[in-house]
Amino acid sequence: MSDPKKPSNAPVIYVPKPAELVTLPSYMDCHDHQYTQIVIGLKGQAEFEVNGVGNLVGPGQGCVVTSGSGHAFGGVIEQSDILVLNMPMPSQTEPLMLQKLNELNQKEVYFQLDAQIQRLIQMLVAEMQASPDDLLLSRACNDTVMALLQRHASSLQVSRKESRFDLEAIDRYIEQHLTQKISVAQLAGSVFLGESQFHSLFKDQLGITPHQYVLSKRIDMAKQLIEQRNLTLGQIAELTGFSGQSTFAHTFSRLQGISPSQYKKRIG
Repeated sequence: MSDPKKPSNAPVIYVPKPAELVTLPSYMDCHDHQYTQIVIGLKGQAEFEVNGVGNLVGPGQGCVVTSGSGHAFGGVIEQSDILVLNMPMPSQTEPLMLQKLNELNQKEVYFQLDAQIQRLIQMLVAEMQASPDDLLLSRACNDTVMALLQRHASSLQVSRKESRFDLEAIDRYIEQHLTQKISVAQLAGSVFLGESQFHSLFKDQLGITPHQYVLSKRIDMAKQLIEQRNLTLGQIAELTGFSGQSTFAHTFSRLQGISPSQYKKRIG
């Protein structure tokens, strides 16, 4: 029976497990969340970017993703498996520990584990793989690794000192995905930047938003296709990533001052 005091339309709040085994995507993705994570590499190699500082993370290496930090991540060599320790919110745990994690300097974001704790983590991971739904085991893994982390971790040298705003890489990503919807998060991931940092850098560098830039690229390609004169406007709308011919015509007219059909006649 449902609780009459609780609204039936109350939002569902995602509560992560204390410890999770995750296989990273083979492309760069990015997001942020309001809880701190400890990420430890298990297999393969992954690229991480936290607060503008990028680095490779392999087995026995890891990073701290503090709460609210925009971060990008993706597997770069073979299948990239990681152990993720999700820290409770500040009100649910010892404040001093979480405060220390959340106040880490950028140079301390990445760490290397010694052989002793790596062997322990391997045993814990094997147990978690055998019993993936055991919440008590997940909590025990989180508590055990966190209790030992400070004594068995050292700073990992950052191989990528900082992320770069690479417009050529952004253009390549747009060209390769022009027929699809392109989000700011995807563009940020293509140059190993967090979404908010990417948006700010983009606006500072080019004076327009990423969305405006992508639209201009779509229209530039549409003009090239119209000039080739071997495709219908409907086909061009599809090839340049618009949801339909009417949306394409409206956007083209707004940005170019004439409709696609008028432009077609003009170049003819």
